[in-house]
Amino acid sequence: MVLSKIFVRNRALGYVSNHIPVVTRYIQRRKENLLVTCVGKEFHTYGCAHFTLLSVSGTHPDEITCLSADTYHIYTAAKNIIYAWRRGTELKHVYKGHEYSIHIILPFGPHLISVDENSNVKVWDIKTEELILELNFSNEIFQITTLIHPITYMNKVLFGSQQGYLQLWNLKTTKMIYTFKGWNNTITALEQAPAIDVVAVGLSDGRIMLHNLKYDETIFELIQDWGAVISITFRTDDHPIMATGSLNGHIVFWNLEQRKVESQLNKAHFDSVTGLKYLPNEPLMVSSSPDNSLKLWIFDLADGAGRLLKIREGHSLPPTIVRFYGNNSDNILTAGGDSSLRIFSTITETFNKSLGRASFNRKATKKKGRSIEDPLIMPPIINLSFEKTREKEWSNIVASHAGLGTVTTWSYDLLKMDNHKLLPERFKNNRNAVATCLCLTKCGNFVVIGYNTGHVDRFNVQSGIHRASYGNESEAHKGSVKGVIVDALNQTVITAGRDCFIKFWNFKSKNDTGPRTIITLPESIEWLRYHNESTFMAVALEDFSVILIDLDTKKVMRHFHGHKGQLTDASFSPDARWLITSSMDCTIRTWDILSSHLIDVFQVPDACISLHFSPTGEFLVTSHMCNLGIYLWSNRTIYSHVSLKAIREEDVIPIINFPSSIVEVNRQDDDDVIEDESEYISPEQLNENLITISALAQSRWLNLLNIDIVKKRNKPKEPPKAPEKAPFFLPTIPSLDIKFDFSDLKDPMDAEKLRSHKDFQNLTIFAKLLYSTASNENFLDVINKLKSMSPSSVDFEIQSLSSEENSTKLLLLQFMKVLCYMMERKIDFELTQAYLAVFLKWHGQTISEIEELRDNLEKIEDLQSKNWFILREKLFYNLSVVQTIKKM
Repeated sequence: MVLSKIFVRNRALGYVSNHIPVVTRYIQRRKENLLVTCVGKEFHTYGCAHFTLLSVSGTHPDEITCLSADTYHIYTAAKNIIYAWRRGTELKHVYKGHEYSIHIILPFGPHLISVDENSNVKVWDIKTEELILELNFSNEIFQITTLIHPITYMNKVLFGSQQGYLQLWNLKTTKMIYTFKGWNNTITALEQAPAIDVVAVGLSDGRIMLHNLKYDETIFELIQDWGAVISITFRTDDHPIMATGSLNGHIVFWNLEQRKVESQLNKAHFDSVTGLKYLPNEPLMVSSSPDNSLKLWIFDLADGAGRLLKIREGHSLPPTIVRFYGNNSDNILTAGGDSSLRIFSTITETFNKSLGRASFNRKATKKKGRSIEDPLIMPPIINLSFEKTREKEWSNIVASHAGLGTVTTWSYDLLKMDNHKLLPERFKNNRNAVATCLCLTKCGNFVVIGYNTGHVDRFNVQSGIHRASYGNESEAHKGSVKGVIVDALNQTVITAGRDCFIKFWNFKSKNDTGPRTIITLPESIEWLRYHNESTFMAVALEDFSVILIDLDTKKVMRHFHGHKGQLTDASFSPDARWLITSSMDCTIRTWDILSSHLIDVFQVPDACISLHFSPTGEFLVTSHMCNLGIYLWSNRTIYSHVSLKAIREEDVIPIINFPSSIVEVNRQDDDDVIEDESEYISPEQLNENLITISALAQSRWLNLLNIDIVKKRNKPKEPPKAPEKAPFFLPTIPSLDIKFDFSDLKDPMDAEKLRSHKDFQNLTIFAKLLYSTASNENFLDVINKLKSMSPSSVDFEIQSLSSEENSTKLLLLQFMKVLCYMMERKIDFELTQAYLAVFLKWHGQTISEIEELRDNLEKIEDLQSKNWFILREKLFYNLSVVQTIKKM
């Protein structure tokens, strides 16, 4: 199966916890409590001392449905299969036998109890993985919702049901010991109290029963005002405190001696408190929630109330926009549907930071915990712009919000929201005005904001003062402004609207000054994306296509078609060679700007709503609908060769799952297999009408004509050391290293032997090879021999062609034939010219005196003229094309 040619799954960031309750386990060797949270198909293990992520488990085939742990293992269930893990990463046991999805797991000494959704109970031997016992309950009569093992009740388990009553079973004898009538409400939580025989029972109507199992008596009853009790825990450091969690995110602390509320943590979480655990014999409590957070609370205040000690959290609602911050790939700035702004590190999760949540009154929101639905919390951030230039001096991030005309300012350095909220005076009483786009200038001093009314305004970021507006009522956009860009030198403001116009304004223009240039497009504009180091601007149109505009020429360069849904985002590669686009059709496409071809496409399970290419080109980061995490994709071209052939419309689009929390670099599985592409080997001559240049370095031929001057200039001040000599009977090739020349060796099996006259025995090896071409005309060996020699050796060999009086004419004639051979085939043009120049330099006088050589020289002249005319025509044509493009 062929997947994306460019992008490889790397890992997911921003996941902390989900609805599965947190599990605590004490490791004696580490002297530390470990916290285990579920994040979908993996679970994370955190150290309680520093709240650092210690390990990430392997990926399960399906979503994890329940979680539990003992001293040796962490137990997980995915659908109807149970897994036992050692050290958080090593899979040790697998238990199969359930037919329905498992929702409860309880380690029970050497055994493991599991309950599925059909209320079938199975007891397993942990080591041997054997099924020891099986109990079947009817959901209509007794649907199991929770279970515990009461302290000192050997071999006994207490089951809670949806029907509201309890059953105590002895698993060793497989008998039900007792049935507790219950309270006619679904039992949502069961927890063993520090007192023997006493358990806390949480009900769906908010009641909490402290019940004595031995006498079947309710000691006392408490009522939680926040609805169903979904988690219960007891403090074990000699304080009679019980904590309960609610669906609203509140945590209530009860004084068991006084039988009343001790204190409360309002909005401890933005969602239900599903996990609640006091650490053994410590004033510490850990809580988890589906709001993607894990919190550690400490109880050291004078009144016994708790305060937040440590936290690990991500976005509680799916991210709306993701951007790499700065000039490296270390930090990602993200905004979520929970109105928060966060920084995620690609290096380590301990560097993750939160800038807080957007609020109409930041001080009031900080003073009291606020829910996402609180009226003081601003709507989600839908667009943001930032610049590092002034981050140490004042706010360097600006953000617009859904349905609001107010633009908020944020400080990356101080990690907080600033007090300035930008809104023109004309919109003070107009609640229908919405900020639709914005751009922070490169100098970090100004922000230009476009509105749905067609207005465009400029503010000073430091003071929040309104500075200018672009266009009057007649010149402004007719409809919503969908994009605004400011060039790097603060010379031009570019705005795009739903009215199909792109307008270019002077940055310092007054209100009555109109646009300098207007570009009309065939479709309404959705958004703009700009490449800072080039003049390219990508424009998304309403017909699901993307056009590329050169801001220097103000003309359309490229038009990309292919998406089948609304375009959501786009990003240029750092070198502006690629444009990566995403759409509601769930595809992510990569376009090659130079060739105007689609070179990569893949489909994801959920539509990508935001993406960004890292400034270093290492990663692509994406966020998707209905997903709390942000996903990193590695750029395969950084570390391997990839053939980026154009993709045809009829090619099958591969479907790739999201990256998991595990780094997947160099992972080889069925989902990451790439078809091997045959390596392209260029032919020696592409076309008979083209001139071919050799692949030799310029130093091998450029100074051949002036080799004497080069030798004189490079003459060493001290006598050179004599190189190591080879035995006198072994011929060598002139080079920096000692290389033996075996070209003169004869094959003993060859019957035909070269018979040379005694007068030719003093010729060099090259001269002998050239002499042999008189009979076989194999000039390729001579050409390859010349290419392998150094410039000094080439000059010496050509000069030595007339050293023997009896062979001078023949050798010079054969060398001229070699040059004719190269010119007729139009190969190695620059080498041919260099060799010809050296040849005429040393043998010009001799050629003029011999008629046969003069005739061959005329032939060389004709061939050289023809080759030069071809080359000159191609060069002039290309120069003309380049000059024409520059003038456009």
